[in-house]
Formats: sequence, C-alpha cells, structure tokens
Amino acid sequence: MSYENILVATENNITTITINRPTKLNALNKATIAELHQAFKEAEADTATRVVVLTGSGEKAFVAGADISEFANFSVEEGAQLAQQGQELLFDFVENLKTPVIAAVNGFALGGGLELAMSCHFRVASENAKMGLPEVSLGVIPGYGGTQRLPQLVGKGKAMEMIMTAGMLNADEAKQYGLVNYVVAQAELLEFCNSIAQKIIKNSPVAISKAIKAINANFKDGVNGYETEIKAFGYCFGTEDFKEGTTAFLEKRKAEFSGK
Repeated sequence: MSYENILVATENNITTITINRPTKLNALNKATIAELHQAFKEAEADTATRVVVLTGSGEKAFVAGADISEFANFSVEEGAQLAQQGQELLFDFVENLKTPVIAAVNGFALGGGLELAMSCHFRVASENAKMGLPEVSLGVIPGYGGTQRLPQLVGKGKAMEMIMTAGMLNADEAKQYGLVNYVVAQAELLEFCNSIAQKIIKNSPVAISKAIKAINANFKDGVNGYETEIKAFGYCFGTEDFKEGTTAFLEKRKAEFSGK
C-alpha cells in the first residue's frame, strides 16, 4: 500500500515505519495517524515481520507534536472525540500490538510525539533527542495517553514536574529516568535498533506476544496481571513454538520457531 505521510520498508524480518513529514517536523495529523494505524495493522498481519521499528524522517524530529492547526478551534465534544479516537486508532493499538515495536527516537519527541514513542514497547534515543509534554503551555493537557504512560515510565513525581512545567528531558536525562533504554549516536540509531530486533527475532513470536499482553495487563484497571500471566503461560504449552523450543534445548541445538 502506498502512503502520503509515512514510509514503510521490510527487510530481514524487520519492518521500519518512518513518519515522513519533514517540513512539519513529522507532526501528527489525522491523516498520518490513520496511515500509521494501517501500517501497523499490516505489519502485524505479515508473518514475515517479527519486529517493527518506528522512527521519523530527517535529523531534527521523531515527531515534534500534534498538528495544532487541525484542532485549534475544536469544541469540548470535538476535543474529547479527538483524544478518544486517537488513542483507540493508534496509541492503544500500538501498545497492544502482538509484534514488538521499538521507537527509534531521533531529535524532538514532543507532545503527541512522545506519547507515540511511549506507546511503543521500548525506546532508543539518539544523542540529540529531546522529549517532553508541553501541552499545558497551550492550555490543554496530554490527550493521547501521556498522563498515564509517563508516570509508569519515569514515576509520578517526575511526570508531574514534566507535565506541569512543560519541560523537556535531553537524551541522557531520559535514560536516567527510564524513559529510554539506550542513547546512541544519531548515525547509529537505526543500526542499533536493528541489532536489538535481531536478538528478538531469535525467540518465539508466540511467546513474545503473550509476554507483551501479560506485561501490559499490570497497567490496566480491573485486570489481574498475575491471572493474565498464568493463562498466557499455560497457552504457550499448546503451541508448536513451545514444543520446538523445549526439544531444541534438550537436543542442544538452535530452535527454529514457526510462530505457531
């Protein structure tokens, strides 16, 4: 499928999705959110895709925020609908994707951009990355899950400070607070993410998808994460990947997982 605002390429079981609006610092608008949803949906359905890497084009920005011009004149009802639809279509969708998603954060990840990065399963930042949720400086709050995911990653106190001050963290600070896992030179960002992806690809896709579900369950209201883990653990025993993994271990050979 051809897209107007993103680029998609698959190689060596890794699908790289690049937000490609460099003149707008890759800002998220409705069209881009819709295209991202479709790209992630197709990647998850593609058995050749074992890991997704999400990044932004150019050297300045991962995603510099939402496209403010689209909602500056919205009503209360329209604003709530914007947040709800965006969360369902993209941010929650990415978080709950069965296929692992790595955010390669190059440059600015602000507002909706940081919210998108936080919805990915983990993050790697370039040395020039800057991250923040500046929404209160516009008279609004983060609406794509930022008030929920940021405290999960950096703690309640730091999240309160970041959101209230509309301040930014540099890459090293983001790593210090657990917002990103690694900081690397920008020229090495995608290569580094791909090296992690290759480690993931060696393991069972079924087990990884169940692990994602179990980990996420701990952060959902009304869901018992331990019960989710127990059921997911049991489910794995009925898969071809479990049979292959245990057999390969006992035979002292490398497992060849089918994802079934």
